[in-house]
Amino acid sequence: MPQREGPLWTRLLLTVVAIAAIAQVCTGQRRTKRTAIIPGDIMIGALFSVHQQPGQKQAQSRTCGDVREQYGLQRVEASFQTIDEINRNETLLPNITLGIEIRDSCWYSPIALDQSIEFIRDAIKLDDIQDGNLTSTHADVLPDCAVKPAKTKKNLVGVVGPGSSTVTIQVQNLLQLFNIPQIGYSATSRDLSDKSFYKYFLRVVPSDFYQAQVMVDLVRAYNWTYVSTVHTDGK
Repeated sequence: MPQREGPLWTRLLLTVVAIAAIAQVCTGQRRTKRTAIIPGDIMIGALFSVHQQPGQKQAQSRTCGDVREQYGLQRVEASFQTIDEINRNETLLPNITLGIEIRDSCWYSPIALDQSIEFIRDAIKLDDIQDGNLTSTHADVLPDCAVKPAKTKKNLVGVVGPGSSTVTIQVQNLLQLFNIPQIGYSATSRDLSDKSFYKYFLRVVPSDFYQAQVMVDLVRAYNWTYVSTVHTDGK
């Protein structure tokens, strides 16, 4: 139990931050949002590092760095292509249009958490409908926290990403407070395999534990006496 005290305090802090951020809907505050969206009946959220993380001078203002063409833009285009192909196939989701909302995490925890809060806010609040037309909530907020019909709420079923294990863990600590599933595409930390702690996280890549085990098995199978490995520091 003692080893969980730190994470529990982290969750408590994230809960307070999330509630405060979501409460901005009622105060009329606005926030700049960088998004790429395909609308649909069911929405998938995605956190991709379209830009490099901020430098030391830009960290406080949370201004992202240069565009990551291969790692960032290609993932956006691949996601759009996948969504289009799914929607064109009438046998996969008949009478349902799948949508996606992609946000830039910039490979930086504070920005990823900000964007995650936006996903949560969109999932629990209601779109502003005027004269029967759907008005985007990405530039406006609900006036006076008016209550709208529940059918206008964005149906967010889960979030894909972000890429880094360290950032993914922080985002998961926030999303699971609101029972939002998260799918990791490149987060390989062994810590994320702990289902008692990360209940709403799944991934499509093996953890570092299995990668290390395979390397050991190869060394033993070929009777190698010396190997070199290259790795990056951190999770």
